[in-house]
Amino acid sequence: MSDRFHKRLWRNAVSFSRSQEPHASIHAVEGLRECPTCGLFQHVPRLKPGHLAECLRCGCQLARRRKTSLIGAPAAFCITSAALYATLLISSLMTLNVYGRENTVSLMSGPIELGHQGYGAIGVLVALVTVLMPGVIIALMAAILYGASRPQMPDWTPRLLTWYDRLRGWSMVEVYVLGVLVAYTKLVDLALVILQPGVYLLGGLMLSMAAVDSTFDAERIWRSRDISPTLDDHQGNLLSVAHLDARNGVIPPVKNMLSCHACDLVLAFDHTVPQEQDMGDCPRCGQILRRRKPQSLISATCLLVAGVVFYLPANLLPVMTYTKVGQGAPSTIISGVIELWQAGMVPLSLLVLFASITVPVLKIVALTIMIIGTRFRSRWHLRNLSKLYRLVVIIGRWSMIDVFMISILVAVVHFGFLANVTADPGMVCFALVVILTIFAAELFDPRGMWDAAGLNDAVADPVADSSAEAEFPPASAAISPSSDSNDMEPERA
Repeated sequence: MSDRFHKRLWRNAVSFSRSQEPHASIHAVEGLRECPTCGLFQHVPRLKPGHLAECLRCGCQLARRRKTSLIGAPAAFCITSAALYATLLISSLMTLNVYGRENTVSLMSGPIELGHQGYGAIGVLVALVTVLMPGVIIALMAAILYGASRPQMPDWTPRLLTWYDRLRGWSMVEVYVLGVLVAYTKLVDLALVILQPGVYLLGGLMLSMAAVDSTFDAERIWRSRDISPTLDDHQGNLLSVAHLDARNGVIPPVKNMLSCHACDLVLAFDHTVPQEQDMGDCPRCGQILRRRKPQSLISATCLLVAGVVFYLPANLLPVMTYTKVGQGAPSTIISGVIELWQAGMVPLSLLVLFASITVPVLKIVALTIMIIGTRFRSRWHLRNLSKLYRLVVIIGRWSMIDVFMISILVAVVHFGFLANVTADPGMVCFALVVILTIFAAELFDPRGMWDAAGLNDAVADPVADSSAEAEFPPASAAISPSSDSNDMEPERA
């Protein structure tokens, strides 16, 4: 069933005027996987527990089999996360004592205080990624595991699995933990700081949610989902879905194939697939099928330019002002790093420097190089740029450390004339830089770099000329044991 209401209306309307019998068969190709980073179609056999498959051209992880049980292990950690999360909502993180006056901060204190100071939008952002989204992620995982444990998987399970994949990166519990650590180091020199049980609950929640991700095997869930015998195309027609096993040596032309961005199912049509056109709904998960992300280059460029515009004021304007006994001065991001260094907290100052200064610059420079390279159809270091793109996607959200730290300080340090911390406009600009570059990285399609260079027109040929073969290996994924598997010898498909 399609997620798009307008398509269902169209299908129901045309059913009155003509038959909706399936026609124009397409094929669901088994044993083939498209690399999400470079777009190369490769053979991926069924993996043994503890093994993973990597793209031979760019090194991207294509698949990984967990050694743990499909439902039991992630369910246990999910229940643990739910218990910790529920307790954390009613617990305090820390208490600050200044000359006998005490203030206590909880998970919601920072967003509320930011709203009181006139920064409601940033308060909503902090509450969204630290309070609401972790609960949503835990609830989605619980529902997914319940649906996957049923003898017949409900239709809502694949949709929830798709949303889990989209929203997981916006749950920033681990980043908030570092924000609490930085705030604590700034407060210990100011007054007496008493850590409350919420800090330990927060650390436990970070570990349990990471354990859920490390034991959850999404591909095995997708494989247990039946493929619908029909597919709704972009015009409301029904197409019959046949099955084709690529391991038998029959591979359709690459220009006729695409893979679902949600469940990785490879589909082959009887004609060339346009790069960005809506090709219907996936017969396994119901998501929109497109060969590439629509308007990827233009969208990423616009968001990146907007991020660059806000980057300079984010570093030049003060992000917060700390006053003690009526005296104080505004503080910028770099001055905060210097203060940590001068206080002897060198590792922490380097962490803040990396997350708040280095990471935004790295994202901006890296995305700029990728966009320019795509526009000029360059083959310059495509493998390294693909690895850099994956790094940018992973580390992008860690720049929120400063925003979280400020939200904690403004919530706990408000003693009027004695001591007070207020947020400043630089924090807003910095938060915008982080969010805009995250969206720019998500909307940019790295496969476009390889498309523009003309390297995705066909399956890589092992008998090609020696120079091309050395740079771009044949289309067969590398299979090797994962880091937690030392008792199996590596093998190649």
